[in-house]
Amino acid sequence: MTAYWLAQGVGVLAFLIGITTFINRDERRFKMQLALYSATIGGHFFLMGAIPAGMSAELNALRTLISMRTRNLWVMVIFIFLTLTLGLVKLHHPIELLPIIGTVASTWALFRCKGLTTRCVMWCSTACWVTHNFWLGSIGGTLIEGSFLVMNGVNIIRFWRMQKRGIDPFKIEKEVAEKR
Repeated sequence: MTAYWLAQGVGVLAFLIGITTFINRDERRFKMQLALYSATIGGHFFLMGAIPAGMSAELNALRTLISMRTRNLWVMVIFIFLTLTLGLVKLHHPIELLPIIGTVASTWALFRCKGLTTRCVMWCSTACWVTHNFWLGSIGGTLIEGSFLVMNGVNIIRFWRMQKRGIDPFKIEKEVAEKR
């Protein structure tokens, strides 16, 4: 029983780390915080015995950090291949496909999308994760992914409304990218 509560404690720690991730407009801060969250929640899933989800989350952390340096198509393909291979090998229940699908979608988003499109694809990925986490009984995982779903959804609507009014919510991000 102690191992169960340790696992849940790590999940709650991940919740605390990840709660403000999707508020960031700055792509670099967004990705750094997302990587830290992914590494922590991956540890939680391993402690819960959810090996495919743990592998997907740890790959998410590494992938997110690497996507800050390159958007190379082949790097994306390698991460998608690793996600599918490592995740499918340890699959025990059909619902365990959801984190794998979510990881593939978010990998594509981080390497091929920008701005609002990134957040929309990440929202769909989050829907996969929240469903899995609820099924698993992960308190911290369900709380954080549910929060991500709501917060990212609200920010998608907010950023979309800003764009409709002619305001670019990602202007700072674009200026920083142009200076590099």
